[in-house]
Amino acid sequence: MEAEQLNQIEHGIADLGDRLKGLRGYLDIDRKTRRLEELNREIENPNLWDDPKHAEKITREKKLLEDTVLTFNKLESGIRDSRELFEMSTAEEDWPAVESIGQDVDRIRSQVEKLEFKRMFNQPMDSANCYLEIQAGAGGTEAQDWSSMLERMYLKYTESKGFTVKLNSETEGDVAGIKNCSIYVQGDWAYGTLRTETGIHRLVRKSPFDSNARRHTSFASVYVYPEVDDSIEIEINPADLRIDVYRSSGAGGQHIQKTESAVRITHLPTGIVTECQDERSQHQNKDRAMQQLRAKLYEYEMQKRRAEQQKLEDAKDDIGWGHQIRSYVLDQSRVKDLRTGVENTNTTAVLNGDLDGFIEASLKQGV
Repeated sequence: MEAEQLNQIEHGIADLGDRLKGLRGYLDIDRKTRRLEELNREIENPNLWDDPKHAEKITREKKLLEDTVLTFNKLESGIRDSRELFEMSTAEEDWPAVESIGQDVDRIRSQVEKLEFKRMFNQPMDSANCYLEIQAGAGGTEAQDWSSMLERMYLKYTESKGFTVKLNSETEGDVAGIKNCSIYVQGDWAYGTLRTETGIHRLVRKSPFDSNARRHTSFASVYVYPEVDDSIEIEINPADLRIDVYRSSGAGGQHIQKTESAVRITHLPTGIVTECQDERSQHQNKDRAMQQLRAKLYEYEMQKRRAEQQKLEDAKDDIGWGHQIRSYVLDQSRVKDLRTGVENTNTTAVLNGDLDGFIEASLKQGV
Protein backbone atom coordinates (compact mmCIF):
# COMPACT_ATOMS: atom_id res chain seq x y z
CA MET A 1 0.00 0.00 0.00
CA GLU A 2 1.30 3.45 -0.92
CA ALA A 3 2.51 5.81 1.81
CA GLU A 4 0.00 8.46 0.68
CA GLN A 5 -2.91 6.08 1.31
CA LEU A 6 -1.55 5.18 4.73
CA ASN A 7 -1.18 8.85 5.65
CA GLN A 8 -4.68 9.58 4.42
CA ILE A 9 -6.19 6.87 6.65
CA GLU A 10 -4.05 7.85 9.64
CA HIS A 11 -4.92 11.53 9.30
CA GLY A 12 -8.59 10.62 8.80
CA ILE A 13 -8.63 8.73 12.11
CA ALA A 14 -6.92 11.62 13.92
CA ASP A 15 -9.27 14.19 12.37
CA LEU A 16 -12.39 12.24 13.36
CA GLY A 17 -11.04 11.83 16.88
CA ASP A 18 -10.59 15.59 17.18
CA ARG A 19 -14.05 16.28 15.76
CA LEU A 20 -15.64 13.90 18.27
CA LYS A 21 -13.81 15.62 21.13
CA GLY A 22 -15.31 18.89 19.95
CA LEU A 23 -18.76 17.34 19.61
CA ARG A 24 -18.62 16.03 23.19
CA GLY A 25 -18.64 19.62 24.39
CA TYR A 26 -20.93 21.08 21.72
CA LEU A 27 -23.56 18.38 22.25
CA ASP A 28 -23.10 18.35 26.04
CA ILE A 29 -22.74 14.56 26.01
CA ASP A 30 -21.78 14.25 29.69
CA ARG A 31 -24.88 16.12 30.89
CA LYS A 32 -27.12 14.22 28.48
CA THR A 33 -25.67 10.93 29.70
CA ARG A 34 -26.56 11.83 33.30
CA ARG A 35 -30.05 12.91 32.23
CA LEU A 36 -30.52 9.64 30.32
CA GLU A 37 -29.66 7.70 33.48
CA GLU A 38 -32.28 9.72 35.39
CA LEU A 39 -34.91 8.99 32.74
CA ASN A 40 -34.11 5.29 32.73
CA ARG A 41 -34.67 5.20 36.50
CA GLU A 42 -37.95 7.09 36.11
CA ILE A 43 -39.16 4.74 33.39
CA GLU A 44 -38.59 1.79 35.74
CA ASN A 45 -41.23 3.30 38.06
CA PRO A 46 -44.38 1.14 37.62
CA ASN A 47 -46.58 4.17 38.36
CA LEU A 48 -45.19 6.20 35.47
CA TRP A 49 -48.12 5.50 33.14
CA ASP A 50 -50.66 6.70 35.69
CA ASP A 51 -50.04 10.04 33.95
CA PRO A 52 -49.96 9.11 30.22
CA LYS A 53 -49.03 12.61 29.00
CA HIS A 54 -46.08 12.82 31.36
CA ALA A 55 -45.03 9.27 30.43
CA GLU A 56 -45.12 10.09 26.72
CA LYS A 57 -43.03 13.21 27.34
CA ILE A 58 -40.46 11.16 29.28
CA THR A 59 -40.21 8.40 26.66
CA ARG A 60 -39.87 10.96 23.86
CA GLU A 61 -37.09 12.78 25.71
CA LYS A 62 -35.38 9.43 26.35
CA LYS A 63 -35.52 8.54 22.66
CA LEU A 64 -34.03 11.88 21.61
CA LEU A 65 -31.21 11.59 24.16
CA GLU A 66 -30.46 8.01 23.18
CA ASP A 67 -30.33 9.01 19.55
CA THR A 68 -27.50 11.44 20.36
CA VAL A 69 -25.67 9.80 23.29
CA LEU A 70 -25.66 6.20 22.02
CA THR A 71 -24.64 7.32 18.53
CA PHE A 72 -21.79 9.39 19.97
CA ASN A 73 -20.56 6.52 22.16
CA LYS A 74 -20.69 4.12 19.22
CA LEU A 75 -18.68 6.48 17.01
CA GLU A 76 -16.14 7.16 19.74
CA SER A 77 -15.67 3.42 20.23
CA GLY A 78 -15.42 2.90 16.47
CA ILE A 79 -12.63 5.48 16.11
CA ARG A 80 -10.76 4.03 19.07
CA ASP A 81 -10.96 0.52 17.58
CA SER A 82 -9.91 1.80 14.14
CA ARG A 83 -6.86 3.52 15.61
CA GLU A 84 -5.74 0.37 17.44
CA LEU A 85 -6.36 -1.91 14.43
CA PHE A 86 -4.57 0.51 12.11
CA GLU A 87 -1.45 0.50 14.27
CA MET A 88 -1.53 -3.29 14.56
CA SER A 89 -2.19 -3.92 10.87
CA THR A 90 0.49 -1.52 9.61
CA ALA A 91 3.04 -3.09 11.99
CA GLU A 92 2.18 -6.51 10.55
CA GLU A 93 1.96 -5.11 7.00
CA ASP A 94 -1.52 -6.55 6.65
CA TRP A 95 -2.56 -4.28 3.78
CA PRO A 96 -6.01 -5.82 3.09
CA ALA A 97 -6.89 -5.16 6.74
CA VAL A 98 -5.63 -1.57 6.45
CA GLU A 99 -7.78 -1.05 3.36
CA SER A 100 -10.81 -2.38 5.25
CA ILE A 101 -10.07 0.05 8.09
CA GLY A 102 -10.01 2.89 5.57
CA GLN A 103 -13.52 1.92 4.46
CA ASP A 104 -14.66 1.84 8.09
CA VAL A 105 -13.24 5.33 8.61
CA ASP A 106 -15.20 6.62 5.61
CA ARG A 107 -18.43 5.21 7.09
CA ILE A 108 -17.68 6.74 10.49
CA ARG A 109 -16.95 10.10 8.83
CA SER A 110 -20.41 10.08 7.24
CA GLN A 111 -22.01 9.38 10.64
CA VAL A 112 -19.94 12.08 12.36
CA GLU A 113 -21.14 14.60 9.77
CA LYS A 114 -24.76 13.68 10.59
CA LEU A 115 -24.04 14.16 14.29
CA GLU A 116 -22.41 17.52 13.55
CA PHE A 117 -25.60 18.53 11.73
CA LYS A 118 -27.54 18.07 14.99
CA ARG A 119 -25.30 20.69 16.57
CA MET A 120 -27.25 23.27 14.57
CA PHE A 121 -30.52 22.41 16.33
CA ASN A 122 -30.09 25.04 19.03
CA GLN A 123 -33.62 26.42 19.36
CA PRO A 124 -35.86 25.33 22.28
CA MET A 125 -38.52 23.83 20.00
CA ASP A 126 -36.22 22.28 17.37
CA SER A 127 -37.05 18.72 18.46
CA ALA A 128 -40.81 19.31 18.12
CA ASN A 129 -43.21 18.22 15.42
CA CYS A 130 -44.32 21.11 13.21
CA TYR A 131 -46.80 22.53 10.76
CA LEU A 132 -45.82 23.80 7.32
CA GLU A 133 -48.23 26.12 5.53
CA ILE A 134 -48.11 27.30 1.93
CA GLN A 135 -50.06 30.31 0.67
CA ALA A 136 -50.28 31.35 -2.98
CA GLY A 137 -49.35 34.96 -3.69
CA ALA A 138 -50.92 37.35 -6.14
CA GLY A 139 -51.02 36.08 -9.71
CA GLY A 140 -53.96 33.73 -9.93
CA THR A 141 -53.39 30.40 -11.67
CA GLU A 142 -49.63 30.86 -11.96
CA ALA A 143 -49.16 31.38 -8.20
CA GLN A 144 -51.62 28.62 -7.35
CA ASP A 145 -49.83 26.15 -9.59
CA TRP A 146 -46.52 27.18 -8.01
CA SER A 147 -48.01 26.56 -4.56
CA SER A 148 -48.96 23.01 -5.54
CA MET A 149 -45.40 22.43 -6.82
CA LEU A 150 -44.04 23.58 -3.44
CA GLU A 151 -46.52 21.33 -1.65
CA ARG A 152 -45.28 18.33 -3.65
CA MET A 153 -41.64 19.33 -3.05
CA TYR A 154 -42.05 19.48 0.72
CA LEU A 155 -44.08 16.26 0.86
CA LYS A 156 -41.30 14.46 -1.00
CA TYR A 157 -38.57 16.04 1.16
CA THR A 158 -40.21 15.29 4.50
CA GLU A 159 -41.03 11.72 3.50
CA SER A 160 -37.43 11.19 2.34
CA LYS A 161 -36.25 12.29 5.83
CA GLY A 162 -38.40 9.60 7.43
CA PHE A 163 -40.98 11.98 8.90
CA THR A 164 -44.64 11.06 9.20
CA VAL A 165 -46.56 13.55 7.07
CA LYS A 166 -50.26 14.41 6.99
CA LEU A 167 -52.05 16.91 4.77
CA ASN A 168 -54.21 18.79 7.30
CA SER A 169 -56.09 21.02 4.86
CA GLU A 170 -55.95 22.12 1.26
CA THR A 171 -57.90 24.61 -0.83
CA GLU A 172 -57.97 23.98 -4.56
CA GLY A 173 -57.05 26.69 -7.05
CA ASP A 174 -59.61 28.20 -9.39
CA VAL A 175 -58.12 26.54 -12.49
CA ALA A 176 -55.09 24.58 -11.33
CA GLY A 177 -52.92 24.14 -8.27
CA ILE A 178 -53.89 25.19 -4.75
CA LYS A 179 -54.60 28.45 -2.96
CA ASN A 180 -53.20 27.19 0.33
CA CYS A 181 -52.47 24.08 2.35
CA SER A 182 -51.36 23.01 5.82
CA ILE A 183 -49.05 20.02 6.32
CA TYR A 184 -48.43 18.35 9.69
CA VAL A 185 -44.89 16.92 9.99
CA GLN A 186 -44.18 14.49 12.79
CA GLY A 187 -40.75 13.17 13.75
CA ASP A 188 -37.54 13.87 15.65
CA TRP A 189 -36.19 17.38 14.93
CA ALA A 190 -38.97 18.12 12.42
CA TYR A 191 -39.23 21.81 13.34
CA GLY A 192 -35.47 22.26 13.54
CA THR A 193 -35.07 20.73 10.10
CA LEU A 194 -37.71 22.88 8.43
CA ARG A 195 -37.82 26.18 10.34
CA THR A 196 -35.46 28.06 7.99
CA GLU A 197 -37.83 27.39 5.06
CA THR A 198 -40.15 30.15 6.30
CA GLY A 199 -40.28 32.99 3.77
CA ILE A 200 -41.19 33.83 0.19
CA HIS A 201 -40.33 31.42 -2.63
CA ARG A 202 -40.12 32.92 -6.14
CA LEU A 203 -40.63 30.97 -9.37
CA VAL A 204 -39.56 32.20 -12.82
CA ARG A 205 -40.52 30.07 -15.83
CA LYS A 206 -42.15 29.99 -19.23
CA SER A 207 -45.77 29.56 -18.28
CA PRO A 208 -47.61 26.39 -19.39
CA PHE A 209 -50.81 28.42 -19.03
CA ASP A 210 -49.69 31.14 -21.47
CA SER A 211 -50.40 30.34 -25.14
CA ASN A 212 -47.45 32.58 -26.07
CA ALA A 213 -45.13 30.76 -23.65
CA ARG A 214 -44.05 34.01 -22.05
CA ARG A 215 -41.88 34.18 -18.95
CA HIS A 216 -43.86 34.59 -15.72
CA THR A 217 -42.81 35.27 -12.13
CA SER A 218 -44.86 33.75 -9.32
CA PHE A 219 -44.68 33.95 -5.53
CA ALA A 220 -45.80 31.75 -2.67
CA SER A 221 -45.17 32.04 1.06
CA VAL A 222 -44.06 29.18 3.29
CA TYR A 223 -44.57 29.37 7.04
CA VAL A 224 -43.25 26.77 9.51
CA TYR A 225 -44.15 26.71 13.20
CA PRO A 226 -43.70 24.10 15.95
CA GLU A 227 -46.36 21.96 17.57
CA VAL A 228 -46.69 23.07 21.17
CA ASP A 229 -46.27 20.42 23.84
CA ASP A 230 -49.21 20.13 26.26
CA SER A 231 -46.88 21.01 29.14
CA ILE A 232 -46.47 24.56 27.79
CA GLU A 233 -49.22 26.83 29.01
CA ILE A 234 -50.94 28.86 26.30
CA GLU A 235 -54.05 30.57 27.64
CA ILE A 236 -56.85 31.01 25.12
CA ASN A 237 -59.98 32.92 26.07
CA PRO A 238 -63.01 31.31 24.34
CA ALA A 239 -64.47 34.81 23.95
CA ASP A 240 -61.51 35.66 21.68
CA LEU A 241 -62.40 32.93 19.18
CA ARG A 242 -64.67 32.85 16.15
CA ILE A 243 -65.40 29.30 15.04
CA ASP A 244 -66.80 28.67 11.56
CA VAL A 245 -67.99 25.32 10.20
CA TYR A 246 -67.97 24.77 6.46
CA ARG A 247 -67.97 22.12 3.75
CA SER A 248 -64.59 20.70 2.80
CA SER A 249 -63.03 22.34 -0.27
CA GLY A 250 -59.99 20.10 -0.55
CA ALA A 251 -58.93 17.76 -3.30
CA GLY A 252 -61.72 15.36 -2.41
CA GLY A 253 -59.65 12.26 -1.78
CA GLN A 254 -60.90 9.31 0.23
CA HIS A 255 -59.94 10.99 3.50
CA ILE A 256 -61.82 14.25 2.84
CA GLN A 257 -65.39 14.25 4.14
CA LYS A 258 -67.95 16.05 1.96
CA THR A 259 -70.08 17.21 4.91
CA GLU A 260 -70.01 20.47 6.86
CA SER A 261 -67.41 19.06 9.24
CA ALA A 262 -64.46 21.32 8.34
CA VAL A 263 -63.61 23.84 11.05
CA ARG A 264 -61.94 27.26 10.86
CA ILE A 265 -60.92 29.08 14.03
CA THR A 266 -60.03 32.79 14.07
CA HIS A 267 -58.21 34.24 17.08
CA LEU A 268 -59.63 37.75 17.07
CA PRO A 269 -56.92 39.62 19.07
CA THR A 270 -54.12 38.47 16.75
CA GLY A 271 -56.01 37.65 13.54
CA ILE A 272 -54.40 34.19 13.50
CA VAL A 273 -56.48 31.62 11.61
CA THR A 274 -56.28 27.83 11.71
CA GLU A 275 -58.41 25.27 9.97
CA CYS A 276 -58.73 21.52 9.58
CA GLN A 277 -60.89 19.48 7.23
CA ASP A 278 -59.14 16.11 7.09
CA GLU A 279 -60.48 14.39 10.21
CA ARG A 280 -63.63 12.26 10.22
CA SER A 281 -65.78 14.47 12.42
CA GLN A 282 -66.35 18.12 13.21
CA HIS A 283 -65.21 17.47 16.78
CA GLN A 284 -61.91 15.98 15.63
CA ASN A 285 -61.34 18.83 13.19
CA LYS A 286 -62.00 21.36 15.94
CA ASP A 287 -59.51 19.64 18.26
CA ARG A 288 -56.84 19.65 15.56
CA ALA A 289 -57.51 23.30 14.67
CA MET A 290 -57.26 24.26 18.37
CA GLN A 291 -53.99 22.38 18.61
CA GLN A 292 -52.66 24.34 15.64
CA LEU A 293 -53.89 27.58 17.18
CA ARG A 294 -51.98 26.90 20.40
CA ALA A 295 -48.87 26.20 18.33
CA LYS A 296 -49.30 29.38 16.31
CA LEU A 297 -49.85 31.50 19.42
CA TYR A 298 -46.72 30.05 20.97
CA GLU A 299 -44.69 30.87 17.86
CA TYR A 300 -46.33 34.30 17.73
CA GLU A 301 -45.09 35.07 21.23
CA MET A 302 -41.64 33.64 20.51
CA GLN A 303 -41.32 35.77 17.39
CA LYS A 304 -42.37 38.90 19.27
CA ARG A 305 -39.60 38.32 21.79
CA ARG A 306 -37.03 37.74 19.06
CA ALA A 307 -38.26 40.87 17.28
CA GLU A 308 -37.35 42.98 20.30
CA GLN A 309 -33.75 41.86 19.91
CA GLN A 310 -33.34 41.23 16.21
CA LYS A 311 -36.24 43.13 14.58
CA LEU A 312 -37.60 39.90 13.16
CA GLU A 313 -41.16 39.40 11.96
CA ASP A 314 -43.57 38.95 14.86
CA ALA A 315 -46.35 37.25 12.94
CA LYS A 316 -47.10 35.35 9.79
CA ASP A 317 -48.87 38.30 8.17
CA ASP A 318 -45.69 40.38 8.41
CA ILE A 319 -43.92 38.21 5.85
CA GLY A 320 -44.06 40.44 2.77
CA TRP A 321 -42.97 39.81 -0.79
CA GLY A 322 -39.70 41.55 0.07
CA HIS A 323 -38.72 38.64 2.31
CA GLN A 324 -37.72 36.36 -0.54
CA ILE A 325 -35.48 33.50 0.55
CA ARG A 326 -35.12 31.47 -2.64
CA SER A 327 -35.51 31.86 -6.41
CA TYR A 328 -36.35 28.97 -8.72
CA VAL A 329 -35.46 30.04 -12.29
CA LEU A 330 -36.42 27.02 -14.37
CA ASP A 331 -35.48 28.17 -17.87
CA GLN A 332 -31.95 28.90 -16.60
CA SER A 333 -31.79 25.64 -14.63
CA ARG A 334 -30.93 27.48 -11.43
CA VAL A 335 -32.26 27.46 -7.89
CA LYS A 336 -30.54 29.99 -5.62
CA ASP A 337 -30.95 30.68 -1.92
CA LEU A 338 -30.74 34.44 -1.55
CA ARG A 339 -29.65 34.27 2.10
CA THR A 340 -26.75 31.82 1.84
CA GLY A 341 -25.78 32.05 -1.84
CA VAL A 342 -26.15 28.27 -2.26
CA GLU A 343 -27.15 27.26 -5.80
CA ASN A 344 -28.31 24.02 -7.41
CA THR A 345 -28.54 23.68 -11.20
CA ASN A 346 -30.58 20.47 -11.03
CA THR A 347 -33.99 22.10 -10.74
CA THR A 348 -35.82 18.81 -11.26
CA ALA A 349 -34.04 17.25 -8.28
CA VAL A 350 -34.83 20.27 -6.09
CA LEU A 351 -38.53 20.20 -6.98
CA ASN A 352 -38.45 16.47 -6.20
CA GLY A 353 -37.34 17.26 -2.66
CA ASP A 354 -33.54 17.60 -2.81
CA LEU A 355 -33.32 20.40 -0.23
CA ASP A 356 -30.55 19.19 2.07
CA GLY A 357 -27.91 21.55 0.65
CA PHE A 358 -30.12 24.62 1.14
CA ILE A 359 -31.33 23.64 4.60
CA GLU A 360 -27.89 22.67 5.93
CA ALA A 361 -26.39 25.96 4.71
CA SER A 362 -29.17 28.06 6.26
CA LEU A 363 -28.87 26.27 9.61
CA LYS A 364 -25.07 26.64 9.62
CA GLN A 365 -25.34 30.36 8.91
CA GLY A 366 -28.14 30.81 11.42
CA VAL A 367 -30.45 32.63 9.01
